[in-house]
Amino acid sequence: MSSPTPSTALDKIQFCETDASAVEAEIITAYEAIAEQKLYPGDPVRLFLESLAYIIVQQRFLIDWSAKQNLVRFSIGPYLDELGALLRTTRLGDQCARTTLRFTLAAPLDWAVPIPAGTRATADGQLMWALDETAVINAGETSIDALATCSVAGTIGNGLVAGQINQLVDPVAYISKVANVAVSLGGTDVEGDERYRQRVQLAPERLAVCGPAGAYRYHALTAHQDVSDVAVVSPEPGRVDVYPLCNGAPPSTEILTAVRAALTHEEVRPLTDVVRVLPPEPVAYDVDCTWWIDPGDAAQVAVIQNRVATAAKNYVAWQASRLGRDLNPSRLTAMLVEAGASQVDVALPVAIGLAAHELATVGSVRCVFGGIKG
Repeated sequence: MSSPTPSTALDKIQFCETDASAVEAEIITAYEAIAEQKLYPGDPVRLFLESLAYIIVQQRFLIDWSAKQNLVRFSIGPYLDELGALLRTTRLGDQCARTTLRFTLAAPLDWAVPIPAGTRATADGQLMWALDETAVINAGETSIDALATCSVAGTIGNGLVAGQINQLVDPVAYISKVANVAVSLGGTDVEGDERYRQRVQLAPERLAVCGPAGAYRYHALTAHQDVSDVAVVSPEPGRVDVYPLCNGAPPSTEILTAVRAALTHEEVRPLTDVVRVLPPEPVAYDVDCTWWIDPGDAAQVAVIQNRVATAAKNYVAWQASRLGRDLNPSRLTAMLVEAGASQVDVALPVAIGLAAHELATVGSVRCVFGGIKG
């Protein structure tokens, strides 16, 4: 097992010495002092003490690791779950994706046609989608839209575009066809350690109900696992605007609704607050840059081109991974140089500061190879 490696000074905490050479030197020095004799390399006693030091180092590592499992910053898996339970913050489980199915008749009828809850449809004969509630096509109408849920929890149900789920598994009288009219969304896997750790660290904020920005952030993150970042802004007294971000993209209507429900619950929202849950405000930008390589790298030009293209995509993803992240052309330059470019000329984007609720949204990406630097 390995523990997280945070980048702050808190990462330096250590409950006991685990360096093998230091432990070995400590044991040998102690023996030499007690026995009043020098132990040289190859001495049977020294060899025995070295093997003993190996076992002691293993035990010290386990002691250090076990002690760190009592700290939220370092704990993982079930150890982190136990710490979260102390703050009444449990790990979010996996959720099923949902979509809207449209059931259609061949022609209007003079009577209503019920479609029972649980009626299934599929795209491939394996992943099933079941109707949440009984839907009814009224007399004289030809179709009805209704919500359906994937039979398997997790992200496996996400991303099926309109029209893909078009096979009716459970026949219903008079129904001629079925198809999803929206992209399937909302499926999530079990919450990972890093995201869960962030919520556990925020959990004390909720003791004040909402009010502190951290409390609004905690409840927004708890509403749905796809919420990766939250901006909380109070433009005027008594008004709170909350902007969730979902894995580098604006949230769907369903997630906005879930966050709004979590933040406006009577046990969460102060009576004096008017809470609005809004999508982040986009700040459009383009990427336009030219890059060169050194003559010594000419043989690797194809490889470097692929790395530079990947670096440009990574820059776009990095820019959109947090709300309020300033447009930073210097970061793009650094990433392209790290990919293998020897010189980079960035025309766009220009450096722009973003407000806490704004999201950098890319338009076009143009990353041109300028040739071999003379």
